[in-house]
Amino acid sequence: MAYSPKPVKFTRTAYEATKWLSPIGLTRAANRAGGVDFWPYSGDMGRRKTTLATWLLRLEPDEVTAILLRRRDVADRYLRSMKDLAEELTSPDSVRASVAALDQGALDVLGAVVGLGEHATPDAVCRMLDCPPDEVDRALGELRSRALVWPDDHTLRMVNSLKPEGAVRGRITPRPPAPRLQEHRDGDRTGVAAALSTVDGVTRLLEHCDAEEFAARRYSGGAGTRDVRRAASLMRTSESRLRLWLELAVEAQLIGIAKRQDRLLPTRTGDEWRAQHPGRRLAALIPAWRRMNWQPATDKARSALLDHPGDQGAAIRRSIVERFAEVPEGQAVADTRELVAELTWLRPALHDPVATAAAVAEAESLGLVARGGLTSLGRALPEDLGDVAESLLPDATAAARFQTDLTVVVRGLPTAELSSLLDLVADTDERDVASVWRLSTASVRRALDIGMTADDVLAELGSFGELPEQVTRLVNDVAQRHGQLTVTGVGCCVRGDDPLLTELTRQRCLQSLGLRFLAPTVLASVKPVPETLAALRAAGYAPTNVDASGTSIVERVEPERASGRGQRDTGYRSWRQELSDVEITQLAVRLVEQERPVPPPRESPRLSNARLLRDQSLFLPDAEVLLLAEALVTSSPVEIRYADGPRRTDQHVITPVTHAAGNLTAHCAPTGDARDFLVSHIRKVSIPEQRS
Repeated sequence: MAYSPKPVKFTRTAYEATKWLSPIGLTRAANRAGGVDFWPYSGDMGRRKTTLATWLLRLEPDEVTAILLRRRDVADRYLRSMKDLAEELTSPDSVRASVAALDQGALDVLGAVVGLGEHATPDAVCRMLDCPPDEVDRALGELRSRALVWPDDHTLRMVNSLKPEGAVRGRITPRPPAPRLQEHRDGDRTGVAAALSTVDGVTRLLEHCDAEEFAARRYSGGAGTRDVRRAASLMRTSESRLRLWLELAVEAQLIGIAKRQDRLLPTRTGDEWRAQHPGRRLAALIPAWRRMNWQPATDKARSALLDHPGDQGAAIRRSIVERFAEVPEGQAVADTRELVAELTWLRPALHDPVATAAAVAEAESLGLVARGGLTSLGRALPEDLGDVAESLLPDATAAARFQTDLTVVVRGLPTAELSSLLDLVADTDERDVASVWRLSTASVRRALDIGMTADDVLAELGSFGELPEQVTRLVNDVAQRHGQLTVTGVGCCVRGDDPLLTELTRQRCLQSLGLRFLAPTVLASVKPVPETLAALRAAGYAPTNVDASGTSIVERVEPERASGRGQRDTGYRSWRQELSDVEITQLAVRLVEQERPVPPPRESPRLSNARLLRDQSLFLPDAEVLLLAEALVTSSPVEIRYADGPRRTDQHVITPVTHAAGNLTAHCAPTGDARDFLVSHIRKVSIPEQRS
């Protein structure tokens, strides 16, 4: 059984009786429950497309241009007619994208129109939302300019598949007041301090991944919540900040996942990045931040580095910078919460209050926004970003202050050489505007374990600052104890003084090595050299690795590096080639002009009069008909022979004036009196003779 293409009008009784039997009844009942009243089959869809095409035919070129500028996804130079345009405007993907671009007020009005269905009128919408007519008119104008709702007689029509998610029922959400402005002071200085902290944080992250294991799943590319929390604890920062550093580093190709093990490691690009000027390092992070597609969040614990579909996160970040760019230079927003509220009202489908506020915080941490306004770095986007960042950020610091309490303080961002040395010889205590390291026995021993001597350590540290006596004494004391035990790979043996070896055999934590005496100064271990060295060092001893001849083996390992995962292409690209504004205007003019009815070619007055006179005359030849038509157009005199009765004709010189209903009104010479002549009684027309 085929359904009628037109909606069937059910009575209430018939509808209740058939809604449990008819699939259409079931669907319509569900739609009514959801506030949407339309038929789900092609008949209603075709009717709506027809009414949309009819409405489009009544528009002027500038109105069609406005629709195409707001619905660029349907602008196609191959559109042939308004029917084709209506087909594209009602496609579900295009409708969904257009609804997502509405402000909250227009979304509320759209929800009311959908709820009213066939009974939607501007007055009904005003009564339903209990708001002034001007607010409804503004919202309806926005909906008309996007071809989502259009007038049809006295009602409002809408496209199919409308889902105004987020619309407020029963009222219209007023637009929040514009953010209050104030003078922008110390923006660059505050932004530079925040940017330096972020650059230092990403640098520390690369160093942490190089020294500690940071687990990550190879195929999904994600870092679990537990791993993020552990790394944040070791680096003494918050999880939200570490997550931002992770996303920035991976998006900028500074960190990747090692092929042979599921862990994060710096890339070769990351090594080059750490050696650059702080401004150049920041200039590499900002474009990566604008590309990140994960939705910002503040205190939400979740995995990092996951692939997120869509481009919503990047769109939020770009929108934040664009809105701050609208603030006049020299001024700033007094309260960023007001700007977040405005953006949430303007694009509710894109801007969530929490995510937008988090994106503002991210922009502040990168030095793009400070004290409610764009900094010089933010206004330099995207051109000249590297030069501006290099001019704003100071050079990396190559000087350290060594204090008597065995702490090392570095003001500003340390150079890569200073940071690497201090990370090796000391433990990180605090990293912010001023970075603090602390020297200890275990940290100095790390430097001696890789083959450095006490003199090497003191010389390296002394090249960055003056060393107090306490630091020199600590390094020398650790060096004196270092190497009292030696480990050689004779399957393997531990050599040292007898009292110390006896102590080793009694340690319960070393029982896994199976130590036993081979000689008064030699112990045998069942484990190979690397495991024996690791166990002894974990127990608090400081052994060195030597070969069979007694020469120390320098334990230098070439660091493994990962490859970046590449830039993710998250933006949707239509198969259509996007048209420029000029091309869209030309397309609108072409569509409107070709749909307008072509008027018939205009006939000359002479030919038109001659055609009528020829049909009304019974005796005149064509030449005389043309002569009479010429006299009628030019008001020139002609001589006619006129049948005034049976077998009677008269001569008249007349000047024709008008011609209607077979009568010719003319002035007769010489008196000039007006008289009517029947065209059918004219027997001859000639040019009057000139009389002297």
